Amino acid sequence: MTSIAQRNTRTALMMALLVAAMVGLAFASVPLYRLFCDITGFGGTPLRAEDAPGAAGGIVGVRFDANIDPRLPWRFEPVERTVRIAPGARMQVSYRATNLTARPTTGTAVFNVTPALAGKYFSKIECFCFTEQTLKGGEKMDMPVVFFVDPKIREDSETSHIDEITLSYTFYPVETPGRGR
Repeated sequence: MTSIAQRNTRTALMMALLVAAMVGLAFASVPLYRLFCDITGFGGTPLRAEDAPGAAGGIVGVRFDANIDPRLPWRFEPVERTVRIAPGARMQVSYRATNLTARPTTGTAVFNVTPALAGKYFSKIECFCFTEQTLKGGEKMDMPVVFFVDPKIREDSETSHIDEITLSYTFYPVETPGRGR
């Protein structure tokens, strides 16, 4: 009987380790996927860059979209709805966020670019989306985004026809331990 008990104990421990590994993988999957998208531009994720390469020929329109998770009591909107830029030119635009409550709240933004094929050519140098944002009660804040569209977008047969790109952000609340939602 002890060998059956030992096998049962070993099986239970293996299953517990498997469950722990699955839970760990579930928590790690979002940051790992985000890192993959940041590196590759997959799924319309803009790339990060140090600086713009310099303006090239042609003009591309960039449209700005803003969304809020209903659990975050903010107003969030682009200051400008669209801009037109030459690929390679550095551009700064701002989004405006307003905390609609009397207490501080923190949000984090996720972003994407459409059409998705343009994501690998859309690079951000500075962005409020790189860190969490905290607004005091009633505070209004302009949050800059500095970006460029890589001139190589015109050399790629799959993207050379693109004349408008949409940069979209969605802000989500950041859960703070001990404070709840």
